[in-house]
Amino acid sequence: MNKRKAEFIRFIVIGGINTLNYYAIYMVVHHLWKVSYGVSHVVAFTLSMVASFFLNSYFTFHVKPTWRKFFQFPLTQVVNFTVTTICIYLLVEQFGMSTSLAPLFAIFIAVPATFIVTSKILKQGHSAV
Repeated sequence: MNKRKAEFIRFIVIGGINTLNYYAIYMVVHHLWKVSYGVSHVVAFTLSMVASFFLNSYFTFHVKPTWRKFFQFPLTQVVNFTVTTICIYLLVEQFGMSTSLAPLFAIFIAVPATFIVTSKILKQGHSAV
């Protein structure tokens, strides 16, 4: 298997772990704390992004995390955040989907673009772990 394909598979696995992390935070904030779905999405997205940075650095791309990459990493998530936020809004407001299910559908739409951007940022001037 070529290196890029192996990275993509690891990215999907880490993405699955990160999705569970995101969704658990989202559900607690939205349903237990009774916060709106929009704010819950932002809180869960932000917290899970930190975990995603470290998991993708170490396990997906085998690069050493640095402060520079840490501060650049949110740029990789601009695509993800924009696509998921628009999708969640449309799925809930236009299609009547449950606020509990909409985030799960939105994540799958954003994955391919997020992989490309994440790979470019984390592998830029990389040193192996």
